[in-house]
Amino acid sequence: MSEPITLNVGGKLYTTSLSTLTSFPDSMLGAMFSGKMPTKRDSQGNCFIDRDGKVFRYILNFLRTSHLDLPEDFQEMGLLRREVDFYQVQPLIEALQEKEVELSKAEKNAMLNITLDQRTQTVHFTVREAPQIYSLSSSNMEVFSAHIFSTSSLFLKLLGSKLYYCFNGNLSSISSFLKDSNHLTLDWVAPVEGLPEEEYTRQNLKRLWVLPANKQINSFQVFVEEVLKIAMSDGFCVDSSHPHASDLMNNKIIRLIRYK
Repeated sequence: MSEPITLNVGGKLYTTSLSTLTSFPDSMLGAMFSGKMPTKRDSQGNCFIDRDGKVFRYILNFLRTSHLDLPEDFQEMGLLRREVDFYQVQPLIEALQEKEVELSKAEKNAMLNITLDQRTQTVHFTVREAPQIYSLSSSNMEVFSAHIFSTSSLFLKLLGSKLYYCFNGNLSSISSFLKDSNHLTLDWVAPVEGLPEEEYTRQNLKRLWVLPANKQINSFQVFVEEVLKIAMSDGFCVDSSHPHASDLMNNKIIRLIRYK
């Protein structure tokens, strides 16, 4: 074993050996640590690589073992692909391609289950009638909750790229609310006539939009229609046993399936 070398990759420190870093001489790392390319140093004298430090662990482990080992819930395939392309370790590029094909095949068979709850809520708000005159008003609003489960994490990412919350005057993708790769919970309200825009923000009331259709989702029917469009474009079909197709818009539990 050669002497240990400490790398600073995007702020994360890794300690390995020169023989590991040069195990694939034709790679970027092989060129850097064989003296064919100059290397940078940080303030501590460690070799510095200005790339993502988090996913570098998978690249380094491949150099050590020649196996690409990823956790089952790995969510950063796109980032890893870009980093692997930068380091140009050809066997790793091929191993990653094989992994992506494997994941794609596993994703083809999938189930999508949607449970929707709808209730009416009274909202109280003030209306400015004149510079110094305010009146208290109230109105009923429809509140929706959708609990979505899919065995395909890629489909939930697709859904997250199409649906947007409207809050505080801005649209934000629900992808940022996707904490679990297989579960997604949405909560939103239908617009209320006469409710000032600032009241939605003050009372933490989100509305839901679908893009690129630029359509506001203000009913259970519109939500189901739009989700069905997205799901069917991704190969899903309605599970004929639950619910019956003729009762699809009246059912609060919808199950879709996708076969290879």
